[in-house]
Parts: sequence; C-alpha cells; structure tokens
Amino acid sequence: MNQLDKPLVNRVANSSLITINLEDYYPQEDPLIFDLKDYLFKELILKEKDFRSALKETDWQKYESKDVLVLCSTDAIIPVWAYMLVAAYLTPVAEQIFQCNLNHYNDLKFKEALKSLVPADYKGQRVVIKGCSEKDVPVSAYVELTHILQPHAQSIMYGEPCSTVPVFKRPREIKK
Repeated sequence: MNQLDKPLVNRVANSSLITINLEDYYPQEDPLIFDLKDYLFKELILKEKDFRSALKETDWQKYESKDVLVLCSTDAIIPVWAYMLVAAYLTPVAEQIFQCNLNHYNDLKFKEALKSLVPADYKGQRVVIKGCSEKDVPVSAYVELTHILQPHAQSIMYGEPCSTVPVFKRPREIKK
C-alpha cells in the first residue's frame, strides 16, 4: 500500500487537545449607554438645577433589566455626585450599572464570565485557546484565561489546533 492509498486521518480531531473559544463567553446583550453629555449645557457644563430636572423627566423604563454604562463622551469635568445621582435613578430598573466605556465593560464581563470555568477540569490537559474569532474578544480575556488555567494545565497554546503558538508548558517531573 503506497502513501496515496492510506486513509486520511485527522490527527487534530483525534488528539487530546481541549479547545476553548472565548467567543462562547461573549456578553449576550449589548449594554445601553447613558451619556451625561446629553444632560449638559452646550455638552460641556453641568448646571445642577437643570441636570436634576432633566433626570426627573427621563424615561428610566428603557433601562429595565439592562446593563447600563454611565459615561460622558465629551471632555467635560463631571462631579462625582452626578454619576451617583444617575446611579440612584438607574438602581431600581437596571440589571447592572457600570461607570466605564464599552471596552472596559467587555473586559469586566469576560472576567466575570470566566469565573464559571472550573480550573480543576483542566488539570494535566493540553489546552488551545482559540485565536481567530468573529467577535472582538478583548486581549484581557486571553490574559485572564491564561492566569486561570496555568496552575492546572499541562500546556497552553494560542491559535487553532492545526497551527498553535506555545504559551506555557509545564516542565516534566523527574522520576527518582
């Protein structure tokens, strides 16, 4: 039997590699954004009386059961109490409230989602953290996953099972 007559064997599929796709931990819904600039005079100056009045007239129900990012997209100086006041209005309706931008929110949500992993399930395993993704997985998620897995895994690689970059390999123990 020559080389061409042998059946093709998918060695990657038959290997003991465990692949983790961080896209599986991507937040399910986009958060809503509460931008303070919309409540500022000329999008720069916070006038307390006007601000409080505008917040009272805001339809808070649109934030019902949603994650909400409270931020200011202009270069205005916003006093801390203003963020606190918005949080006081959002607390009865919002699922969670964050004072950050979308990138930081995604970092936080990935860190939270990765807590569901059971690190002991990866004890002695060879793990590939999938590299290419359709969604924008933050670098911080890869860092966090490496931090979680390294004390347990035999090895950690990045990329695709057919083409990986080694990240960590546990040294072999010398038997005496």
